Amino acid sequence: MATLINPARVDFVTLRLFCAVAQMGSMTRGAQACSLAVSAASRRLADFESAAGTLLLERTSRGVKLTPAGHLALQHALRLFQGFEQFSSEMRDYTLGTRGHVRLWANMSALTEFLPASLASFMSAHPDIHVELEEQLSGDIVRAVVDGVADIGIFAENTPVGDLRVEPFQQDELVAVCAHDHPRGKRRKVSFKECLRYDFVGLNRGSSLLELTSRAAEQYGEVMHVRIQARSFDAMCQLINANLGIGVLPLAVVRATQPHPLKIVRLSEPWARRKLLLGVSQTCSSAALLLRAHLQHGAMAPVAGNAR
Repeated sequence: MATLINPARVDFVTLRLFCAVAQMGSMTRGAQACSLAVSAASRRLADFESAAGTLLLERTSRGVKLTPAGHLALQHALRLFQGFEQFSSEMRDYTLGTRGHVRLWANMSALTEFLPASLASFMSAHPDIHVELEEQLSGDIVRAVVDGVADIGIFAENTPVGDLRVEPFQQDELVAVCAHDHPRGKRRKVSFKECLRYDFVGLNRGSSLLELTSRAAEQYGEVMHVRIQARSFDAMCQLINANLGIGVLPLAVVRATQPHPLKIVRLSEPWARRKLLLGVSQTCSSAALLLRAHLQHGAMAPVAGNAR
């Protein structure tokens, strides 16, 4: 029967070494990055694999690569390092006299349009609380809150949330965006169905926005022709400006990513006015609950069916 890994057989030096070797694809470079001799690094990784009870790295003449078990081990090792770094950062804040630390993750629409003024007033009222703000895609935000990596998350309403308790926060508007010489660029308002005649620029990594627009296309019996996908809104705007397709983006985001000379066209569909939701980790601190109350003080009134 398989046994659990004994924590006493794994230390942070070995975990750091494993991450370095896995990410660099080289035992020699990984050992150098950790200031270890190659022979010592090799022994540490062999002991780590022995503790794990399985092969984590495949050694070849061209370097090393992760086995399937190695990929899983790398994910957990990185998460452990992230947790340790957060622990170190928060303890340093207490040492310096900062009595609270809140990790807030938000999508770019919330970050651009709603959070600056609210955070400014909160931090003015609570100078002893440090807020760590990170912009992420909605799906990643939900996972971070569920895993306890983030204390508070603000994300789009169509994001799968599982058992996470959510509350209405604000509402933003989605618009079609295209280059000025695009055929739809002559219009001030358009239906999404009309846009489906053209190529699209979309987000990747399972973005909630791409999921929303894809479902909307299906309701019309159509398929979105996503010509190219990008990892950020700013990259999307650059690709749209190059006339590679139409994009659907939050209005506040488009305005914030100027000076791209893009044409903003209002969408006529009701789903283009979407709600942003707020979720809180079950393990969040009193400082995080204080920030949540402050954010909700300026939020829109609850709407039936959104919170659970």
